[in-house]
Amino acid sequence: MTTTVKKSGISGLRAMAKKRRLGTTIFMLLLALLAFGSFAPAFAPLHSFSSSHSDLATLNSVGNERKFEIADDMFWKDGKPFQIIGGDVHYFRVLPEYWEDRLLRAKALGLNTIQTYVAWNLHEPREGQLVFEGIADIFSFLNLCQKLDLLVMLRVGPYICAEWDFGGFPAWLLAIEPAVRLRSSDRAFIDLVERWWGILLPKIVSYAYKNGGPIMMVQIENEFGSYGDDKAYLHHLAKIARKHLGDDVILYTTDGGSRENLNKGTIPGDAVFSAVDFTTGDDPWPNFKLQKEFNAPGKSPPLSTEFYTGWLTHWGELVANTDATVTATYLERILSRNGSAVLYMAHGGTNFGFYSGANTGADESDYKPDLTSYDYDAPIKESGDIDNPKYQALRRVIAKYTAAPLASVPPNNEKKAYGLIKLQKTKSLFNIIDTKYFDGVTESEDPLAMESLGQMFGFMFYVSDYKAKANGNLLFIPKVHDRGQVFISCPSDNNEEIPKYVGTIARWSNTPIRLPHTPCSSGSKIYILVENMGRINYGQYIFDKKGILSPVYLDGEPLHKWKMLPIPFHNLNEDQQINSVISDAYTNLGSSVRKNLKNRINYHPEPAFYAGHLTVDEVKDTFLSFRGWSKGVAFINGYNIGRFWPSFGPQCNLYVLAPFLHKGKNLLHEDVYRKQWKGGASDFGPSIFWWSSVSCV
Repeated sequence: MTTTVKKSGISGLRAMAKKRRLGTTIFMLLLALLAFGSFAPAFAPLHSFSSSHSDLATLNSVGNERKFEIADDMFWKDGKPFQIIGGDVHYFRVLPEYWEDRLLRAKALGLNTIQTYVAWNLHEPREGQLVFEGIADIFSFLNLCQKLDLLVMLRVGPYICAEWDFGGFPAWLLAIEPAVRLRSSDRAFIDLVERWWGILLPKIVSYAYKNGGPIMMVQIENEFGSYGDDKAYLHHLAKIARKHLGDDVILYTTDGGSRENLNKGTIPGDAVFSAVDFTTGDDPWPNFKLQKEFNAPGKSPPLSTEFYTGWLTHWGELVANTDATVTATYLERILSRNGSAVLYMAHGGTNFGFYSGANTGADESDYKPDLTSYDYDAPIKESGDIDNPKYQALRRVIAKYTAAPLASVPPNNEKKAYGLIKLQKTKSLFNIIDTKYFDGVTESEDPLAMESLGQMFGFMFYVSDYKAKANGNLLFIPKVHDRGQVFISCPSDNNEEIPKYVGTIARWSNTPIRLPHTPCSSGSKIYILVENMGRINYGQYIFDKKGILSPVYLDGEPLHKWKMLPIPFHNLNEDQQINSVISDAYTNLGSSVRKNLKNRINYHPEPAFYAGHLTVDEVKDTFLSFRGWSKGVAFINGYNIGRFWPSFGPQCNLYVLAPFLHKGKNLLHEDVYRKQWKGGASDFGPSIFWWSSVSCV
């Protein structure tokens, strides 16, 4: 989008997950302002709930009688005029168990088409490691669209934007040397795209409309005119797509509704259809008139591929919302004159794990990371609720332009509040990591980026020695991506000393930090815990490596000889072994640990792990409320449900889908800075609430 500034998913994994968990438990880890996040054995690929090609024998029997085409400035489906009334629903932002539920709600809204991106980084998280299962089982999603008689507009990238980490590119592209020029005709980049599309496109060609499937249009790239002017690149993408998909599938581009964007982002002629997007409050028809100039005669049905029903929200902003009546009014201005539109979003969903992206403002340091929630103020809310004015207003408009009566509106899914959970502190990060020697450590004269060490998400721990001065030292890091928590210690004098927190250097406010004097008989140590908060997904700064990307200066001089320890997390599509550094965070959760730690949790704001138990008698959707907490990452049953940061806002609750839970005793695992709690002290540490509705702004 344009921005300025084979059994069902989780159920198929449970048998395997039980072997890795501590009993039949649900656990969640939170990372606070000074708290390190969950190191759960997280997110193995969720098994698909149906065979990728199981329905295609029946579909293909209809042969070539099916046809979707463009003529006379209209779309034609099987020889009859067709008006696209679509909406974006991204399979990777919804659990597979809920795909059909959300598609049914979209159909009841009156939609006849679903548009979705294909996220390359979801399907190839490591080079050569392909994932098409669970939440990445796009084929089952396409089968469901076919089952529900919904056509599909598939946006295959390779770049997608989507407020998704790195615009959908795999992070391992950043580790390639020499660096590839993304979104360009650079031969090294084109070769990578040819290899990826050589895997993806042959898998989806059988889902083309002509072959009995739901896909009637395929988008190449995304809003390229807002980024570059490399026609050779676009032509090469079209050539690759035609090679695998044939000549009968409509290829299309999408660009913002300005002459400059369309000049740079479209392919002249009738080989690729040029669509537009523009601000919802703009008069649509001047944009469609301009669109017509960039299509061949008779080949320009008016189409807004991103009719914005809401907007994204970054951390620290107010939650975006748009007026229901205005949104519906402008949609009717398109549909009433036989224009077509795709609602962006029909249903936003959730940026599970670490896949939320980021934007920039004036420069690279004006960094704006996205929320975990991708509710988008869409008519179908993040939790699937549809009893809202926007859904009703849009449905009333769409009903006027749909020949058949709309499907009945399903009720909201039931939710349940599970009450208060007491949490005990299990381990400090510094209890787990030997501050004198690390297993698996990398040593370098200067700090290295996360990607250079093979780590794509999570945190990186940087450690070095320095000589403390009587009046303190001044620390400055010109380029930290994205947030570094700084600690110092004097380990040679006291092996039991926990490093002391002295401040945070953030990408958006990287001012120097004064290190207090620490009288050590030998040398002092500095520890910098750097968090990857999401890669930029739009604009010129998209080549966004993570970690410390510049020299570290102490009193104006570079500090050398660094040890670096990756402390990764995992996403829904990854099946990785737990990092050895933090594996014992899940041991000794009983009273002995509580006794050992209770006396110091009030005084040491170090990163730490917390855990608590919950008994579930009836499994329903719910919300986790983080009021009073600072910053972190939450895991449930090893599933990374995303980041939280209520101390900065605006999101204070995380949506928890029922498939993450199970009946019986559950373990909630999390980690937070104790002093952020305003409540009273407890042997079990702070508390957390489970809510059945969102109440935090």
